[in-house]
Amino acid sequence: MLIAGLVFAAVAALVHVFIFYLESIAWTTPRARAVFGTSEAEAEATKPLALNQGFYNLFLAILIGAGIAVIAAGQQAVGATLVFAGAGSMVAAGIVLIASDPSKTSAALKQLVPPAIGVLLLAIGLLA
Repeated sequence: MLIAGLVFAAVAALVHVFIFYLESIAWTTPRARAVFGTSEAEAEATKPLALNQGFYNLFLAILIGAGIAVIAAGQQAVGATLVFAGAGSMVAAGIVLIASDPSKTSAALKQLVPPAIGVLLLAIGLLA
């Protein structure tokens, strides 16, 4: 279960790296605007906010990546703590998104389901 939890956490990290790319690098491109449903004017007006949000997502992904690396180096408790912090924050942010704007439930679920599964499987793996 430990490995399965780390795989789901890694998938969540990769999703968040892609979200970083869309928000911080490609925000005003037609592709990113289509993904987020923004007009060209809205994308330009919100570019600084998206840049910040994108880096937030990148930092969560880095936290998970660091945790996986630390576990691979033999420090299970420290690594699991990092993975739980990163993935747990992703889950919490997805819940906040659903609560604040139910029309974004589909996007929120794409962001929160893999880390939620990762957290659950990692916890089971550590308790076994």
